[in-house]
Amino acid sequence: MAQVRRRGAVLEEAILRAAADELTEYGYAGLTMDRVARRAGTNKNAIYRRWPNRAALGVAAYKLLVETALGPPDTGELRADVLAVLRQMNADLATPKANVASGLMASAAEDPELLAQLREMVGDGASAMWLTMLRRAVDRGEAPPACLHPRVATVALTLLRNEFMTRGMTPVADEVIVEIVDRVYLPLIDGSRYSRGEESE
Repeated sequence: MAQVRRRGAVLEEAILRAAADELTEYGYAGLTMDRVARRAGTNKNAIYRRWPNRAALGVAAYKLLVETALGPPDTGELRADVLAVLRQMNADLATPKANVASGLMASAAEDPELLAQLREMVGDGASAMWLTMLRRAVDRGEAPPACLHPRVATVALTLLRNEFMTRGMTPVADEVIVEIVDRVYLPLIDGSRYSRGEESE
């Protein structure tokens, strides 16, 4: 692709989308700065100014794939929102994104920089999306303000990721997802109203 003069967020988005396409088609092992630059119609220097190495670019591109697919749903009910997100993540294991995720994790064993980037992303846990859902629930009176903490917000995600890891990155039964939501996540959210001494309604 011929180079096109772009700057700022427009160029950054073009690079990320090119990297995401490369990841989907060739996996992390086939991801190179040269290929991404050609696909994005830019040069490697433009990429390195934003992402210092292949690992950082790979993780950023994977995060784009995940966030583009999900986004915070707004069903009007916290339980339905959480179920929608977890079910979409579960369904994604049957799509190319699952191969991207497993390729990243496999490569991380021999790439310390990639491992560090993945740990940072997992640590963040897409907390912004989960906090958005919880803020809506708080505004509706479904949840107490004390639940608005990243560690609380992402518990359901952490539990589902644990299921994926222990089962070898295969989809889980829907009843497992419902159990995570009904037996763990929602009781935790409701219980957080007492974590700072809030009185029962």
